[in-house]
Amino acid sequence: FKSVFFRLYDKKIASGEVTFSQLNLSKTDFIRLCTEDNFVLERETILKISSAMNLTDEEERELLEAAERQQ
Repeated sequence: FKSVFFRLYDKKIASGEVTFSQLNLSKTDFIRLCTEDNFVLERETILKISSAMNLTDEEERELLEAAERQQ
């Protein structure tokens, strides 16, 4: 999950499409994503972030599938 999330996140941040504050992701969750290999966001949070990052349907599906595989 972590690798898929950061690939998409880095792409959106680098392009200027989104800022960290626009995600409304708690700093605690972000730190856990950075430091805990098995941490996965809750489905509702993933959907909220997908919308905030303007992910395509395919990107959102990829993120959700990665979360499901890890749980």
